[in-house]
Amino acid sequence: MSRAALLVLADGRFPAGGHAHSGGVEAAVASHGVHDTASLEAFCRGRLHTAGLTAAGLAAAAAAGHDPLTLDEAADARTPVPALRQVARRLGRQMLRAARATWPAPDLDRLARLRPQGVHQPVVLGVTARAAGLTPLDAARCAAYESIGGPATAAVRLLSLDPLDATALLAGLAGELDGVARIAADAADRVATDGVAVLPAASAPLLDITAERHAAWNVRLFAS
Repeated sequence: MSRAALLVLADGRFPAGGHAHSGGVEAAVASHGVHDTASLEAFCRGRLHTAGLTAAGLAAAAAAGHDPLTLDEAADARTPVPALRQVARRLGRQMLRAARATWPAPDLDRLARLRPQGVHQPVVLGVTARAAGLTPLDAARCAAYESIGGPATAAVRLLSLDPLDATALLAGLAGELDGVARIAADAADRVATDGVAVLPAASAPLLDITAERHAAWNVRLFAS
């Protein structure tokens, strides 16, 4: 197992397309729900414990070697909004391209061959983590971090926040992030006996609603 591989995978500069997405914070800024560092922290905390937890569970299960196609269907069931399904598959395609170039593996090639239209990004993340020699808990941590790191970075651009404040915000959520990752990894451990229904399915209805609205905007800085 290589901790350096985890750093590469979690690095915001890994060419997986995440820089073009705000994780819903652009819509939240437009509605004035996020307007300063404190409101951004509340947004990120809510996202971590809902979308982040769900993504972490899927990633951990994929890293544990469970069937990614079954997990992709489970991701669909946990993503009721068409706009977010499209985003997840678009990001999954981009991550799969980057992963195959970085950690070539038969499982990644098989996924690209069987699902050319794309697989949900957390599932691809988990398969990638496995190819890189990482653990399910590592994959869960990476997915959980992505769920808040993207919005925090986007908010710096949207609101001209001090990047130091945004980084401090992420550091302040580190303990909660570790807790979310452990819950997700523990659930993934039970998939073999209890099925994918045991994976987290926390919902964030407001994120779903604003994602559909954001997708209809004519002018936007981020794709989602």
